[in-house]
Amino acid sequence: MLKIGVLGAGHLGKIHIKCLKALPQEYTLVGFFDPDTEAAKKVAADFDLKRFDTIDQLIAAVDVVDVVTPTLNHYDCAVKTLRQRKHLFIEKPITETSAQAKELIKLSEEAEVVAQVGHVERFNPAFLSARNYIQNPMFIETHRLAEFNPRGTDVPVVLDLMIHDLDIILSVVKSGLKKINASGVAVVSDTPDIANARLEFDNGCVANLTASRISLKNMRKTRIFQRDAYITLDFLEKESEVIRMKNVQPSEEDPYAMILDLGNGKQKQVYFEKPERLEINAIQEELRSFAQSINKKVEASVTLDDGYQALRVAEEILTKIQLNLNHIA
Repeated sequence: MLKIGVLGAGHLGKIHIKCLKALPQEYTLVGFFDPDTEAAKKVAADFDLKRFDTIDQLIAAVDVVDVVTPTLNHYDCAVKTLRQRKHLFIEKPITETSAQAKELIKLSEEAEVVAQVGHVERFNPAFLSARNYIQNPMFIETHRLAEFNPRGTDVPVVLDLMIHDLDIILSVVKSGLKKINASGVAVVSDTPDIANARLEFDNGCVANLTASRISLKNMRKTRIFQRDAYITLDFLEKESEVIRMKNVQPSEEDPYAMILDLGNGKQKQVYFEKPERLEINAIQEELRSFAQSINKKVEASVTLDDGYQALRVAEEILTKIQLNLNHIA
């Protein structure tokens, strides 16, 4: 049984605590640390959970550390954890900078521990149910829109929201990234609140991403186009749909099927599939997967390098946005 402790007991930290308590076969939740004394006392009482006085005390008492602090503190918490050779789960974005992320990769290799980044959409039922249908995508369009919430405005929308879709795209497009174009604007906060990015890959795939935290409605949709298939993922509703086509001869035509006549005697039959929706909690599932990786001594489902790659691309998008803003000014 893995002894785990949580660093950070804010909104997301409390969700992690609930999920860890629901995984008694994988973890023994030892306690948590949060520097906000009054808030920590309430969490300790609400969850009947030990509150540690310092980060170091918590790290010393566990096998696994779950870092759910503000991004600003990720690096320091992770360094302390890895130097004590404890397994590390760290929320996204992995760190403030990609240089810090590279340092964590090095430290984790030296410590010979398992480390995972909390890119939770990898465990969203919509993505899991459709993942095997995604083969060599050539055009991807994502919209991740959220109503305004002051929580999270300490970082640009690219790091708060778009990074989810960057990680998904980088996980399914097996090609180098050739070119990035981006634009964005700060509307209500001091950093970009709405952003659009266009990624061009060496294999010809193009991804167009839009993220906003000043929308009038919430939306988390991705559309993936590939040869003879169109896949839609609704991360908010946790549902997916697959539309596939195959060549048919007129003699094979099903009178009840949807047929596209391409001319010159060529036809394609259209198939609609709705993958079975998986009834799982994505955060709980990623924590379960992490425990399995530790116990089996294998690489995590979402590695520190995955976190680094998503952050590196996010940084370049932010650079492009700033260059465009400077040009306008």
